[in-house]
Amino acid sequence: MKTALPVLVAALFALFTPGHASAQPAPKTEIKIGFVPGPYIDGFKAGVEPELKKKGYTVKYFEFSTGLEANTAVFRDDIDANVMQHTVFLDAYNQRQKTDLAGIITVPTPPMGLYSKKHARADAVKAGATVVVPNDPVNLQRALKILRDLGWIDIKDSNPVDVTELDVIKNPSGIKIVPLENAQAPRALDDVDFAAVQGNFAIYSGLKLTEAFALEKMTKPYSNVVAVRRGNVEAPWAKDIVEAYKSDTFKNAIRGDKFYAGFVLPDYFN
Repeated sequence: MKTALPVLVAALFALFTPGHASAQPAPKTEIKIGFVPGPYIDGFKAGVEPELKKKGYTVKYFEFSTGLEANTAVFRDDIDANVMQHTVFLDAYNQRQKTDLAGIITVPTPPMGLYSKKHARADAVKAGATVVVPNDPVNLQRALKILRDLGWIDIKDSNPVDVTELDVIKNPSGIKIVPLENAQAPRALDDVDFAAVQGNFAIYSGLKLTEAFALEKMTKPYSNVVAVRRGNVEAPWAKDIVEAYKSDTFKNAIRGDKFYAGFVLPDYFN
């Protein structure tokens, strides 16, 4: 018994000494990232994934039909991050869904545009013209601001999550505002006079920013971000995504492709 006691004490000491209490989790080697239809996946593949591979990561891609699906996947830890939404939409999603997603870096973003197959840019709006707008409040507000800046309507100031068509307080030409799901807007162009289309859906459907009837005056809160769960903001893999976006590899991929003409570039491009 006298010889067994020191052995027992040594074993207990080792068990409760820092570094031996539990096994450390293995470093993350796979990043699961989600996208909706639009231009962001190509930029990621061209300029971000190569930098992540240098650090030993493999990247697994997931594509979703809607932003709600992509956000739910992040919140449920089905994927690590997504690239498809601006900060105002993200904040509204968190507010309504009681979630905790956070943006870690802004990405090059195409502005929302007003498009038409029936009217040239020099045309004045005709009485009763039909205008498709996004049916979610945050992006509806963006569309209404485009119409306001054209002088077609006047709107009241509202919280983005509460905006409706009733926020239009002056409509002298009697424009008919038709809410529609974002991804459906480009398909509606054959049947309506105008459609306000988010930049990612416009590009995905073959519309060119340079051919828009009008483009929004996009401000920073409407630039898209990489979104993760708030608890992962400081995770090494999240920081590596940020570093990859800021790399020369990514910036050169964007600057060297005419496809991105008209995109609003983040401050780290300066």
